Amino acid sequence: MTKKLLAGAIALAGTALVLPACADPDIYGTFPVTVKGYSGSKTNSVAYTGQIARHVLHDSLKKLAGKGNGKPNPALKAEMMSYFAQKTPGRTIIAPTSKKKFVIKQTGVDQISKKKNLAGKTYKGNISGMPNNMTGPQLISFWIDKASSAKKGVDMANGYNYPQLISKFILGAVFYNQAVDNYLDEKMTAKKKPNNKPYKKGAYYTGKEHSWDEAFGYFGTPAHGLSLTPKQLYNIAKRKPGAEKYADKNGDGKIDLYKEYTFGPAYYAAGADKTGKTSYGKTITQAFLDGRKVIANADGKKLTKAQLAKLQGLAKTIETNWEKTIAEAVFKYAGSCYKDLAAIKSGNKKTLKKYIKHWGELKGFSLALQAGRKNLGEVGAKLNRLIGFGPVMPNQSQVNDIDSKGNYVKGSGSIDNYMGHMLKTQKLMIDAFGIKARMKDQTKGMDAMLKKLGSGSSAEND
Repeated sequence: MTKKLLAGAIALAGTALVLPACADPDIYGTFPVTVKGYSGSKTNSVAYTGQIARHVLHDSLKKLAGKGNGKPNPALKAEMMSYFAQKTPGRTIIAPTSKKKFVIKQTGVDQISKKKNLAGKTYKGNISGMPNNMTGPQLISFWIDKASSAKKGVDMANGYNYPQLISKFILGAVFYNQAVDNYLDEKMTAKKKPNNKPYKKGAYYTGKEHSWDEAFGYFGTPAHGLSLTPKQLYNIAKRKPGAEKYADKNGDGKIDLYKEYTFGPAYYAAGADKTGKTSYGKTITQAFLDGRKVIANADGKKLTKAQLAKLQGLAKTIETNWEKTIAEAVFKYAGSCYKDLAAIKSGNKKTLKKYIKHWGELKGFSLALQAGRKNLGEVGAKLNRLIGFGPVMPNQSQVNDIDSKGNYVKGSGSIDNYMGHMLKTQKLMIDAFGIKARMKDQTKGMDAMLKKLGSGSSAEND
């Protein structure tokens, strides 16, 4: 069809022509450069390498946190801090790494993006769920110090699994926080990072393009994630046998961490979605893709009020479903802790290590949930009271403070009461966030169980 005929057909139809934003409508991969006056060689405006580098720093830090030998280890602490707080060149990717046929393309952090750290992007607010009101970076640094001198990163006496605490908190304090409280919040307003200007001088992407891409990168799903099932996304993160076949989208025999791997937030969304009761991951990824198309179709022009409103609505969808994903994890690990405590009460001593791991995941995610854009208020206060500063141990002790020298101060606790707290935590996640997957659900007959445990006559008591 000639241009003249095409224009006539459009006029007759009374519609506006919207060009396709990318070659494959289901891949967050290629969108045209729309920056006016750009004369460089770039043809694709999508870029979120810095976010993927931070995912790799997180995975590597978690791995390092489990390498302690039970004695003070300054060298290990320094190495952990290099992955958390510094921008050291030449850092090796400690995790994830190749596993049999699952061959990972990159072996160094700098191959993805240079001069990145986690501390600079960590939630700077005070963490009320732990003693001394430490900021996010201070709390992680405190845990890094403790992990470096704990055997395999686990304090069996006080009940702290530092790899889990560090990891799960970072999933909220860095990735969730940066996405929903920065790139999808302030940067999606008219005045911040406008679409008719480059993100920074000389950039090949506009302010809105790059801000949206960076939020997408923090979610950590493969660029072709919409074509994969929750189980496939989950298996990629686990590097399961055969997962390389659907992870390797371009067929080069290697998994590119930048666009073919599943990282933390997307992994936990897939974990919930595997139940068949939710679709957090697909909803979030689709919203990201739809938003990017809105920006691309603006063709380097300032976004209209309608376009901004559309983006802000999609940002809300992403935030809501991401929040639910974290709440599902809190629910799951509260249920795991309840089951572990029941086993410990029956005399199963082998369950203690598992209980400490599950509690670290529970506590880390409960703090992550509070690191978003919204102040959870009473819900956050209840969550902190129910879970406490440490787990109730088999000897009925529980950490309730940290002294000025960084030592834990312990008081007494009741296993029965704490089991009740785990049930109330699950109920709180249902009531406050409307979660549906509800893995490890222990709430059936909850009021009767609470009465039996002597932990209060109602699920409302906390």
